[in-house]
Amino acid sequence: MVILEALRTPNYAIYAAGNSISLIGFWMQRIAVGWLIWELTESGGWLGLLAFADLFPSVIIGPIGGAMADRVDRLKIIVYAQSLAMILALVMFFLLVFGLMNEYLLLLIIFLGGLAMGFNQPSRLSLVPTLVPRELIGNAVAINAIVFNLARFIGPALAGVMIVAWGVETALLANALTYVPLLFALAILRRRVNDDPTSRTGKKGPKGTMLQEIKAGVSYAAGHPGIGPLLALLLAVSIGVRPFVELLPGFVADVFSRGADALATMTAILGLGSIAAGLWMAGRPEAEGMTNKCLLATAVVCLTILGFVATDSYYFALACMAVAGIAMTFSGVGAQVLLQTSIADEMRGRVLSLYGIIFRGGPAAGALIIGAASEFFGLRWPLAVGVCLSLMVWLYIWLRRGTMRQAMEINQQENKQ
Repeated sequence: MVILEALRTPNYAIYAAGNSISLIGFWMQRIAVGWLIWELTESGGWLGLLAFADLFPSVIIGPIGGAMADRVDRLKIIVYAQSLAMILALVMFFLLVFGLMNEYLLLLIIFLGGLAMGFNQPSRLSLVPTLVPRELIGNAVAINAIVFNLARFIGPALAGVMIVAWGVETALLANALTYVPLLFALAILRRRVNDDPTSRTGKKGPKGTMLQEIKAGVSYAAGHPGIGPLLALLLAVSIGVRPFVELLPGFVADVFSRGADALATMTAILGLGSIAAGLWMAGRPEAEGMTNKCLLATAVVCLTILGFVATDSYYFALACMAVAGIAMTFSGVGAQVLLQTSIADEMRGRVLSLYGIIFRGGPAAGALIIGAASEFFGLRWPLAVGVCLSLMVWLYIWLRRGTMRQAMEINQQENKQ
């Protein structure tokens, strides 16, 4: 079956199995801490601040993580980061159980988790292409998107049930337990990879100082006629549009006057649309035509979120979430396929660290700005302004799509011949 082709590669199958369970816990925690901070503060500003604490550390630690991913064993980096994340989830659970949790402690713990994930992400993004043959990279990226969004569907649903029935602490404990299968899978992978002389998991050693390597990665990405514009567009959308996910608890409670179950439903619908798009993309992993698909899907995300912002209807908002989920996955998978097939192998960790900074740091900055503005203008207007500014950047990039396509599609096809 073409859609599952990459899963026939044993190492990737092991990783995907452990990762899928861990991601369910990740989404359970996202729902749990979002709802917890809203219960503690009932503030859009605090929602934005929490998202900032979770995502922005990638901007600080991500470049270092990227350089390390090109220097040392990426599997070891991932194991250390995931172990720390599991410990932090248990700390949150015990603080809640003993009645010691407050918004400041929650903010600190989420910040520490953000540092761990920021260091981990370049290695995690760089790992997949080392587990599958080059021709299956696109398929593996699409499968990752399916797994991620299936978890986005299952995790919030489970979290909603747990929060309503037994409280937020139960969802946090469940998340901590989901790290165990991932750590077990990574231990198996490390044993298999260490015995494989053809392994490409990143043990090349330093070629210069850390700062020199970071500068080289930034220069390479900025000077590439395809990668540079694509990262610029992703940055604009990550800041101006993507924070709607972090601000959903405020929209659900303040705009639609509903509870945690509605938040879980809305997040799950977003994930369901993404699963459908991921399945379609997994059967069409080639880079040819991906530039236009990625750009058009990005425009659909922006327009859909404008519809979400403008409506008072909870059910129309659910429809917007479904369409946004589809378009976000088309855009996200397309961007990753273009990047993964265009990056020189020796630059992979550093360039993907920039992608990770944008993916995590952009929404953090956007959520902080939009959340702070919501204290004065409500949640709707700040997000609408962010979407409109992103559309302006999109138009600028769209008019230059030919150069991007030449650099990221046509040149790659010529290199394969």
